[in-house]
Amino acid sequence: MKNSLKGRSFLSLLDFSPEEINTLIELSGKVKEEKQKGIFPKRLKNKNIALLFEKNSTRTRCAFTVAAIDEGAHPEFLGKNDIQFGKKESVADTARVLGRMFDGIQYRGFKHETVEGLAKHAGVPVWNGLTDDFHPTQILADFLTIKEQKGYLKEIVFAFVGDGRNNMANSLMVGAAKMGMDFRIVAPKILFPDENLVNIAKEIAQETGGKISLCDDIAEGVKGADVIYTDVWVSMGEEEHFEERIKLLLPYQVNADMMAKTGKADTTFLHCLPAFHDLNTTVGLEIYEKYGIDAMEVSDEVFESENSKVWDQAENRMHTIKAVMIATLQD
Repeated sequence: MKNSLKGRSFLSLLDFSPEEINTLIELSGKVKEEKQKGIFPKRLKNKNIALLFEKNSTRTRCAFTVAAIDEGAHPEFLGKNDIQFGKKESVADTARVLGRMFDGIQYRGFKHETVEGLAKHAGVPVWNGLTDDFHPTQILADFLTIKEQKGYLKEIVFAFVGDGRNNMANSLMVGAAKMGMDFRIVAPKILFPDENLVNIAKEIAQETGGKISLCDDIAEGVKGADVIYTDVWVSMGEEEHFEERIKLLLPYQVNADMMAKTGKADTTFLHCLPAFHDLNTTVGLEIYEKYGIDAMEVSDEVFESENSKVWDQAENRMHTIKAVMIATLQD
């Protein structure tokens, strides 16, 4: 593959061309096939990877850890109590210290400015494992999953349903524009994404043959959808908004009725996880007891259906993250 990504940070898909995104997706497919065949080339041997987590994670932490070890690198987890962001040490100073010791840095946390600060001062590639604004490694996994299911990305009809302002909606909108998809945000108007970002995505879509639209009418928004995607209604740190979001978004729950509105039997359902689809969690039980609903953003029927590819999607986090690390670190 071309060496154009060597030394680059991966903070947002806005920074990458459609060709570069396709390169990462193709490399992801290659490394996935290698792992399935038991082939481990150890392309990152003797590399050391810092994993900075201000926000907890299952998939992001496990994906980076396994991907690094598969390729011969050593991952070092640094939780919020292990680093001094903004307390005793600035982001810039932390970045300069870690950049002297590690070959690459993953950051998962809150402010997007933090990951930008790390990238500015570290002197090594920095990868965004999630911020309040963007979640680019997740989008690569989503697009690999869609390509595996549908065979292509360009002109895919993609409906994101729910909170259109969150980091997943932002990232999917940008990524879909880059890939030339017909992307719809299906949400109450009060939860439409930032107008400036929408305009940027629309400009990108004009160049790629894609389409970006916002819609609060569910039937119109999901009609003809090849993919329906949703995310939790309340993100980490927003727990006080549960009641407000449930009242606002319950009509937008992805259920069998919504899936039927696509007019397609093979519409793929995706979710970045974790998902509130049943009563098998403490939070799920608390929601049931307080609000009388047994699921939030997606019904258990859809989540557990043949159309649901959430486990392929979760696994693909590992393969796509591995591809990002190889592409930006490999000598």
